[in-house]
Amino acid sequence: MKLIIAAIYVVSIAYVHLRGRVRHKLGRQLSDHSTFLAPVNCFLYLFSKIPGKPFLSPAQFPDLSPLQAHWEEIRAEGQNLLRAGEIKRSNQYDDVGFNSFFKSGWKRFYLKWYGDSHPSAMKLCPRTTELVQSIGSIKAAMFAELPPGSKLVRHRDPYAGSYRYHLGLDTPNDAGCHINVDGQDYHWRDGEAVMFDETFIHYAENTTDQNRLILFCDVERPLKYRWAEACNRWFSRNVMSAAGAPNDAGDRTGGINRLFTKIYKVRLRGKELKKRNRTRYYLEKWAIFGGLLAVFVLI
Repeated sequence: MKLIIAAIYVVSIAYVHLRGRVRHKLGRQLSDHSTFLAPVNCFLYLFSKIPGKPFLSPAQFPDLSPLQAHWEEIRAEGQNLLRAGEIKRSNQYDDVGFNSFFKSGWKRFYLKWYGDSHPSAMKLCPRTTELVQSIGSIKAAMFAELPPGSKLVRHRDPYAGSYRYHLGLDTPNDAGCHINVDGQDYHWRDGEAVMFDETFIHYAENTTDQNRLILFCDVERPLKYRWAEACNRWFSRNVMSAAGAPNDAGDRTGGINRLFTKIYKVRLRGKELKKRNRTRYYLEKWAIFGGLLAVFVLI
């Protein structure tokens, strides 16, 4: 049984690594969070209704059309949040999902995260929250800002149970502010929607002198069978929701984020060690992974 489980894991990791034209280096992939969810993601790829492509047509998701129809109302609430300073960086301890993005300038304001809407969102942007909540396929949503000079490094998102939807609200409308998914560029435009598979390697940058504001949603991946959909929804409800992060003290913090707050000091030590002595950092890192593998083999 152990060999079967190990084989499934190895094959799943290989598939995730080789999927698409752009890949991480093997060492980076082996320690990437998408590796730990590789069997789950391969299950979702296997039963997906939509063929695996970096970019998808928003027309394939007609239930999202109210967002584009009311984009100016959404933009108005997003601009109000910007002026009030509510779209902001989290502190480094309480947002496990996007922790690494804040240091490169990215900012966000959550509307919901794999569950009910945030109370702060219902108070500060009620119309957008109402629109998002009226569409059952939207599992998570936020306003996301990418100021001039900001960027997001190359990465895969860890979970394939959703697709990523971006609606341009207040953007440079310029190729200098763009996202690249598996080697293909797209630049945001006001009132225009784009859909992509965030488990392909992607990055974003804003090289213009204007701000970029979008509505950012995770939309449930359509699957071929109801039982497969039930599995995906169970995982979303019980695992993804635990990564929820607050906008302010009145919002819920998920269990994974509460745990992340406690162990972040270990990560900080790792970052400091990597700056001082990269060789020792990687020796310790792979010793930990080797130890975990040994525990699995011996149990």
